[in-house]
Amino acid sequence: MSERPHSSAQAKPDHEAWLRQREAESRAKQARFMGGIASRLKRPRQTEPPVQPFRGAPDFWHEFDWSAEQRIEEFTANFTSVGGHVVRLPSLEQSADWIARKARELGAAYIVRQNEPDLDALQLEAALPEVRLSVWNTDPAEDWKARAAEADIGLVMADEAAAYTGSVAVLSSPEKGRSVSLLPTVLIILLPVERLRTRLGEILGRFDEAGREQLPAGIHFITGPSRSSDIENDLTIGVHGPGIVYTLLIG
Repeated sequence: MSERPHSSAQAKPDHEAWLRQREAESRAKQARFMGGIASRLKRPRQTEPPVQPFRGAPDFWHEFDWSAEQRIEEFTANFTSVGGHVVRLPSLEQSADWIARKARELGAAYIVRQNEPDLDALQLEAALPEVRLSVWNTDPAEDWKARAAEADIGLVMADEAAAYTGSVAVLSSPEKGRSVSLLPTVLIILLPVERLRTRLGEILGRFDEAGREQLPAGIHFITGPSRSSDIENDLTIGVHGPGIVYTLLIG
């Protein structure tokens, strides 16, 4: 005689009891694991969230500021410490000469740049007649991501920078696609010294004040060349972005 199958009403309490048992076993295992860590640290296990008396940066940090020359020195030290290059130049005109010399030195055949008035003023097309130079998003029929990936050099204007971390902020827009700073082999950033701040919070605070509707399409922080490391600490340069990055501090 065949055994009568359990009804669905009976199966549901059995399943719920099994789930409760599994949860209790999981929590007991978790408690043993965390207790083992606390034991090795020679302190009691923390079971309640710690009290957080402060939110955000303390007042003294908001007031922290460097002089203009200190910002330049600290930015240069921090940016170069992670493999970037910093060159101080007195004017945009001299930066155009520097870029032209560097392009010839690197044997660049193709440059892509943002569609920015300051970059228009460099007149690189005249300075580098032997180099193909494209201006981002000026031809709607062009595949601009593909063009940026082909470029030997990407050329961008920094919107702001933080000396304390050696980070350059570049914002995205239809004229300033992030691919210009992400895909070429070499990246050259033009950074007027008046856009150099002391702290990263000075830059981020402006986005909060502007409000959600005024945020750019993307906010990208560049701190030296692309650096990628796996779990065994094997460091590779240039996998997820340009392997060579120059910041031209202008002024």
